[in-house]
Amino acid sequence: MLRTATRSVRSWVTRHLRQLQAVLLVLPVALLGLSLTHAPAQPAKAASGVGIQFVSPDWVSAHAEDANLRILDVRIAPFAYFSGHIPGAVHIPDNAFRGPDGKLPVQYWPNDKLQSLFQQVGVTDDSQVLIYSDGNDVLGATMVAYLLERAGHPGAAVLNGGFKGYQAAGLPVTKEFPAYEPGRFTLKDDPSLRVTLEEVKNLIGKAGVTFVDPRPADLFAGDVDIWARNGHIPGAKNIPWPTFTIGEENFHQLKPLAEIQALLDERGVKKEDQIIVTCSTGREATLQYAVLKYQLGYPNVRVYEGSWTEYQQSGLPVETGPGA
Repeated sequence: MLRTATRSVRSWVTRHLRQLQAVLLVLPVALLGLSLTHAPAQPAKAASGVGIQFVSPDWVSAHAEDANLRILDVRIAPFAYFSGHIPGAVHIPDNAFRGPDGKLPVQYWPNDKLQSLFQQVGVTDDSQVLIYSDGNDVLGATMVAYLLERAGHPGAAVLNGGFKGYQAAGLPVTKEFPAYEPGRFTLKDDPSLRVTLEEVKNLIGKAGVTFVDPRPADLFAGDVDIWARNGHIPGAKNIPWPTFTIGEENFHQLKPLAEIQALLDERGVKKEDQIIVTCSTGREATLQYAVLKYQLGYPNVRVYEGSWTEYQQSGLPVETGPGA
């Protein structure tokens, strides 16, 4: 009888272990599906060393007293900063990071000048940097975050919702200027984040390469006469940058990530492809770069910094119309 009972217990344990194994095998897949379906539009926190993050106003409030937090207000108009800003924020307009390079206008400054700019605003090697803007200038915030990553700095975060979202959350605003010391910022250029004109030339028409162009549809199509040659890189997909946001209500607030992913899937932007984001001047591209790479996990995303400003001067082929 004891032997029979022992066999019965063993059989019961084996059966339930198999059921448990089956559940454990299915559970990660179920959780993955849940995370994709209910992906948050804004992560609750930013972690240093994980690239460009998007954080909520509540995150700013929770980290306001962090000694290593440096806040950059990159709104272009200084009077917007004077009228009110996040406590501790240092003002440096996003257009301070670009200028002529002897051949082209509005190019990113050389590395030594970028290093000096970040040091001037108190960014150090240990800083967690929060960047925000307002109006239509979310692109300025993501541009500065991209430049920090490009400079080898791991801890850049963009305020999701921008200054408008921060104010709507009822958080404190000040007109006082912070006192701070210039920082020791070590620049370690990372060229793997970007492509050159020569690389673009060799990638056009290649299988497994997707050019994403976030400009307005009329600029992309070549219907507006701005440059010497108007249009887009052959084969590029036009996905205007505002489609990643909730739109006129607040261009600084990202849509839920599941909605952005659905848009990319509809346009055939595959995670396994090389993604090159190209725009007018290398600024618009940084929003989609940051979202694709760090919010949606696309593993191979780069920015063509010269973008249309450089490309249309190159003699390389130009395509017009709505594109792919």
